[in-house]
Amino acid sequence: MKSLEELKAIRDAMQGQIGLRNEHNDQIRVVVGMATCGIASGARPVLNTLFEAVQSKGLSNISVTQTGCIGLCQYEPIVEVLEPGKDKVTYVKVTPEKALEIVDKHLTHGRPVKEYTISEMVN
Repeated sequence: MKSLEELKAIRDAMQGQIGLRNEHNDQIRVVVGMATCGIASGARPVLNTLFEAVQSKGLSNISVTQTGCIGLCQYEPIVEVLEPGKDKVTYVKVTPEKALEIVDKHLTHGRPVKEYTISEMVN
């Protein structure tokens, strides 16, 4: 068990990080489902491609992160784009090639790639 002082220090550090996150409320979040189903479907190369493309283009207002199960296993790999003030865009059956197109069209130029979204897949 940690001492009370250690726990307070951890809490203070975490609160500082939460404050930093809230300061960047114009940040675009790109989230890749990395549960077992996502990884088995090829999510790791998609995550790596997204991260490398965002870095190489110098898109500093975009964070690429991973999450657990999104709950739509049959559509993996899944990538969600969350932009402040806009509806979430959910891309499904994403490949590294599609990921590059998403970075170019959606993240760089603000035009979602509708043919890769869940709404196009289920209709």
